[in-house]
Amino acid sequence: MLIAAFPAGPWGTNCYVVATAPGSECVVIDPGMEATDGVARVVEEHRLKPVSVLVTHGHVDHMFCVAPVAGGYDATAWVHPDDRHLLSDPLSGMSPETARMMLGGDYSWEEPDDVRELDDLQELELAGVRFVVDHTPGHTRGSVTFRSPYPDLDDVSEVMFAGDLLFAGSIGRTDLPGGDHPAMLRSLATKVLPLADDVVVLPGHGEQTTIGRERATNPFLQDL
Repeated sequence: MLIAAFPAGPWGTNCYVVATAPGSECVVIDPGMEATDGVARVVEEHRLKPVSVLVTHGHVDHMFCVAPVAGGYDATAWVHPDDRHLLSDPLSGMSPETARMMLGGDYSWEEPDDVRELDDLQELELAGVRFVVDHTPGHTRGSVTFRSPYPDLDDVSEVMFAGDLLFAGSIGRTDLPGGDHPAMLRSLATKVLPLADDVVVLPGHGEQTTIGRERATNPFLQDL
């Protein structure tokens, strides 16, 4: 499996491009602010064709470039229905003060031409890659993670594209509009802790980690 990642925009949001191999179709996950050029570089370098864009949640730092990326490659965008409204109105997921401070200008958004909605435990076969969707509300109502089998290494069973659910040593914040701390704790308890230790976590920000490492060292998981 080919997984290319780069941090996009002022928030350093990890954008992932996933394919079975160079020269094939691919999936783009969380193209945030200033991600369009990064996606284009990865696509050109590995001779890829984006066919789908997956959104872990609707915050602007994760979906800023969903429409241009999906439209530019005639790709389908996938989002949970509880966060779909954020594709066209992402500022409703931020406080006015945060929006002014972080964006510093006037922007307008619209949905991509082809949007499809995600369900909990849904299995998707996209670009030859299997994704299992886990609905993980807490950071936003429609937050999801995507898990994929990883056959390339014997000591890794899956990779999980975690969005802002779980980070190395931390978890996603719940103080923005739509955030729900008790829901976040339930998501961690029911969707993260049951996973195998060898699952590699590819978060929305920062470095990758593993479920085993977080189970042993992450204070938020230890408290559960």
